Amino acid sequence: MNQEARRPLAVAIMGPTASGKTAAALAIAERIPSEIISVDSALVYRGMDIGTAKPTREERAAVPHHLIDILDPLDAYSVAQFRNDTLRLVADIAARGKLPLLVGGTMLYFKGLADGLDDLPGADPAVRAELEEEAARLGWPALHARLATLDAETAARLNPNDAQRIGRALEIIRLSGKPMSALLARREKETLPFELMSFALEPNDRAVLHERIARRFDIMLEDDALIDEVEVLRRRGDLHPGLPSMRCVGYRQVWEYLDGRIGYKDMRETGIIATRQLAKRQLTWLRAMPDRIVIDCLAPDATGQILARLPALQG
Repeated sequence: MNQEARRPLAVAIMGPTASGKTAAALAIAERIPSEIISVDSALVYRGMDIGTAKPTREERAAVPHHLIDILDPLDAYSVAQFRNDTLRLVADIAARGKLPLLVGGTMLYFKGLADGLDDLPGADPAVRAELEEEAARLGWPALHARLATLDAETAARLNPNDAQRIGRALEIIRLSGKPMSALLARREKETLPFELMSFALEPNDRAVLHERIARRFDIMLEDDALIDEVEVLRRRGDLHPGLPSMRCVGYRQVWEYLDGRIGYKDMRETGIIATRQLAKRQLTWLRAMPDRIVIDCLAPDATGQILARLPALQG
């Protein structure tokens, strides 16, 4: 018990997109000396600021932020890299006498951090090539539908066009004969070197969250800000829509618009719809996290509710 008491505290602020996670974290940091660790698979990329709703320079100057702008969009960032980086950062921040705030909506990162790394079969180029060929013929939504019959739990968390994760889930089934969800459930949970208190900002009215999502996407499109940002990325010449960075919500739709495949109105509508679908998947992940403390993100005192829970644990 004494050893348990000596473990530093870290606080996770999770939630779907547009639930106010960044604002809550910054408000907490005003009351408690803190540093923020981004738990967002899009914020790691440099040059992707508008479509990711990246914290502003002023916000990042007010509170130290980590795991933002650490990669070129051509590169990939794994759950294993995130976990290793976060374990190091939490120790460093706690040693500085500050509260580590883990803030974001990439639930796979949170799960990988809390549960440890998986023992899944490694990649098989031959199987991957077969799946890519099938996807070229049938489309990724068809492979997503197949995954739903084989591993409904994993499929429910994935976008029907998420080629990387759908391919990986089907690859695991072919190599192991078991669904990924079953293999992950079987592994032993690792004990973190710190106490993780998890808050989930979840809306009590999904329609209000949808309105927030639409309003935020429209703000990104104002003065062609997001379109200009994607155009700069396209002009590099080494990026393409198949990269994890360019598959981020908003970027994929604007890329299609700039390619002339869809019009402006369709780009806006599909961008908003894709963001709502992302929020739905994030909420599905959250419901599978029984240890979270649910806070209504639409409540005016949401941050206050989080703060009210912290002193007793820090004391």
